[in-house]
Amino acid sequence: MKLPRLALIAFLLSACVFLHAQTEFLRIVATSDVHGNYLHYDYLKGREGNGGLSRIAAFVREQRRTYSASRIILLDGGDILQGRPDAYYYNFVDTESEHLCASALNFIGYDAGVPGNHDIETGHDVYDRWTLACHHPVVCANVIDRRYGTPYWQPYTIINRGGIRIAVIGLLTPTVPKWLPEQLWSGLYFDDMLATAQRCVAEIQEKNLADAIVGVFHSGAGRADDTGKNIENASLQVAANVAGFNLIISGHDHRAAVYHVKNPTGDDVLVLNPGAGGSNVAVADIIFKRKRGSWLVEQVSGELAEVSQWPADEAFNSHFHTQHEALRTFADKPLAYLDTLISSRDAFFGPSAFVDLIHRLQLSLTDADISFAAPLSFDVTLQKDTLRVRHLFQLYRYENRLYTLRLTGREIRNYLEKSYDGWVRTMQSPSDTMLRFQPHPATFAEGWQRLATPSYNFDSAAGLCYSVDLRASLGTRLHIDSLSNGRTFSDDSTYTVAVNSYRANGGGDLLTDGAGIPKDKLPGRICKTTQRDVRYYLLQMFEQQGNIRIFHPTPEQNWCFVPQTWAEQARKRETSLLFGQ
Repeated sequence: MKLPRLALIAFLLSACVFLHAQTEFLRIVATSDVHGNYLHYDYLKGREGNGGLSRIAAFVREQRRTYSASRIILLDGGDILQGRPDAYYYNFVDTESEHLCASALNFIGYDAGVPGNHDIETGHDVYDRWTLACHHPVVCANVIDRRYGTPYWQPYTIINRGGIRIAVIGLLTPTVPKWLPEQLWSGLYFDDMLATAQRCVAEIQEKNLADAIVGVFHSGAGRADDTGKNIENASLQVAANVAGFNLIISGHDHRAAVYHVKNPTGDDVLVLNPGAGGSNVAVADIIFKRKRGSWLVEQVSGELAEVSQWPADEAFNSHFHTQHEALRTFADKPLAYLDTLISSRDAFFGPSAFVDLIHRLQLSLTDADISFAAPLSFDVTLQKDTLRVRHLFQLYRYENRLYTLRLTGREIRNYLEKSYDGWVRTMQSPSDTMLRFQPHPATFAEGWQRLATPSYNFDSAAGLCYSVDLRASLGTRLHIDSLSNGRTFSDDSTYTVAVNSYRANGGGDLLTDGAGIPKDKLPGRICKTTQRDVRYYLLQMFEQQGNIRIFHPTPEQNWCFVPQTWAEQARKRETSLLFGQ
């Protein structure tokens, strides 16, 4: 497959180079948020997949063949070690082999990459092993080793192509400690992106290390006029406030986009986000002109290229055939027969078997009084059929561990009030919108983008009998009748509560802004933690039962929206807005 616009640009650039020996160009190709999508096969769905490193390998091979390998620089923006069976298997099951991710990146020939927050989520054992196995440098300037006060990974790398020097600066969103328990990033701290970028650019310029500077940030776009420190999505903030960047590759927020930002000197900075899953790559061309013995950036242009429809690279597939067979065997292993359809869609409008399966597991593992859980997958349906290992990755997306906390009844109430306030609006009539959407939801391409609050923060509770009044506002929505075992619920009593590690660490602000517990006090509320992630115990739950059995998950029906007729009307009305026709 060809890319007409990119091919035309490259032809014109090549002609320019031929006619003017003092002009050159380099092409930057970048991926981000691949999330474990390595091979040509979709192990989540049990069929050939779209996107992924196998198709990126074919795209890159064509780029190198057409425009010369010496002109192509290949970069990755992080969140590549988590999300699919491909990654999980080599993170936690086969830990003796070289990690498939490193092997694949090495085979394709990446020039540099940065870690993402979900890469940190895998823990030191995994990302340290992966770093050592990668042939390219892993760069990240704002993750600091507490022992030495220096970057844990090298802050930047200089790539030389025919005498033209490209500095690649890596940065990671500094809000990682807000989501992940310290045991996963022990010995590290996370600096502000803007301040770190200013220091790196100043050093590179003062030492005359590079002819162009490229940022690869595992951080979303955010806003160019953002102020303050330690902002989660700060790519546009850096672009607008740090003179010196010629190109920035953004990631983390999964929003494929092209931005143009003016920096402090009035120069245009191109910011490209290739989105998630390996379906697109960012492609940027930098034109250089030779002046007084130096290469100066003349122009930067770029766009996103779709690679999901490219044929997978045959040499890549052949090389990783053994790993493919091992992964398919692992992902297709049967666990039970699911005798009813379950869908995450149900969870937006009331109790659901999809979420309550997680609630039951969390309560059984911890023996806690109460469980908090949310639909971690936005739109997944498991059909009435054999339940396999791969379905557990659809049911539970992340490598969260399970924590047990001590909370008062009042904190539990306020936590849930905060959750439902991000979830639903105050309705005046049954025809009002129930879910809290963005102001103009129809303008957002994906259903999950239309919600004002990410659905993974729509926490409900098990172990309690309660109702949520759609006519009430924050602080008055919740009516708690009792604990599910019939015991009286009291605001002044203390209870044990099962939550995932993201939530226990303050993620989603439900414990901090909702329950009102200062973040630095959260560790003192922890009673115990699991050694492995929730999905591991979910898998173990089925494997311990031995022979394949019939599995019939049902919703607990321990809570409801009231008036229930309003919620049911909203379900019929808003499902299409959320999920499409």
